[in-house]
Amino acid sequence: MEKKTTVTLKNLALRLNLSVSTVSRALNNHPDISAHTIQRVKELAEKLNYVPNLFAKGFRSHRTHILGVIVPNISHLFTSTLLKGILEEAEQNGYRVIISESNNEENKQTEMLQTMMQFGADGILLSLAKKTKSIHQVLETLQRIPLVLFDKVSEKVPCTQIVINEEEAAFNAVEHLIGLGKKRIAILKETENSFNSEKRFQGYKRALKTYNIPLDLKLVQSTEDISLNNGKRLTNVLLSQKVRPDAIFAITDNAAIGAIKALHKFNVKIPEEIAVVGFSNSINSTIIQPELSTVDQPGERIGRIAAKSLIDEINHPNKELVSKTIEIKTNLIVRDSSFKAI
Repeated sequence: MEKKTTVTLKNLALRLNLSVSTVSRALNNHPDISAHTIQRVKELAEKLNYVPNLFAKGFRSHRTHILGVIVPNISHLFTSTLLKGILEEAEQNGYRVIISESNNEENKQTEMLQTMMQFGADGILLSLAKKTKSIHQVLETLQRIPLVLFDKVSEKVPCTQIVINEEEAAFNAVEHLIGLGKKRIAILKETENSFNSEKRFQGYKRALKTYNIPLDLKLVQSTEDISLNNGKRLTNVLLSQKVRPDAIFAITDNAAIGAIKALHKFNVKIPEEIAVVGFSNSINSTIIQPELSTVDQPGERIGRIAAKSLIDEINHPNKELVSKTIEIKTNLIVRDSSFKAI
């Protein structure tokens, strides 16, 4: 099979006996080019399957209309909703998106930030890796191109950050459990190096303090990976205690679903003996029985606002670099794993 060659602007120009600049302007419908010439150029381009070189085009215009997106884990259900919002907003504004994942590793995140700049991305949307200890590369990237943090953020980075009301959402979830008469409320959370987990833990502690319930550290269960299996494991630890909890607040739906599975194994009545509330309103929250009460995270809206904010910064390059946090409201969805106070 004969190897196909890439058709360039120069190839088109030679075939049409035109200059490269004329061909380029014709393809972009420039008003100085006649309708006849535009038609000739576009017909040949289509015939030869000409594909514009975005990088060459970007070099000339100083724009590629590419957004880089880096997330910790692309397989998470919540991440997929974030990406849907980003992709839709980007497309509506004429941007293409390159998506990569850091696997929650700082070195991979650094590599991806450098790669996105090498690809000529006009700006980057970044959800920080959980193991991020140094923000040097993030700050360096921010000095070169617009960068917006979303979901997993850091107060040390002076940029636009899109988050949910983590602490308030957790407060409302625990307040709901207290309203049911629950007084021994456990929390399943991540270890201290997680921004989101710590914000939710603060909301948990504030709710207990507001309603004069002492903080019992035996009810605070932490793990590095807040997965379904670890939700099961941590719940088994709680059930082995001399005095069991009467409610469990998990900072993710997966951990909450793990908790429900562990409670089923030990024939614990949900929510009568132990109520359970999760966080994110994933599709799995309505598949498990009983259906899971959970905090609804509007992932698509977060993604849209993050992309919109980044595009606005790209379009206004002379704006002063400021730290701005946009907080998206959440709401608690009460289902059968807890119940409303009568």
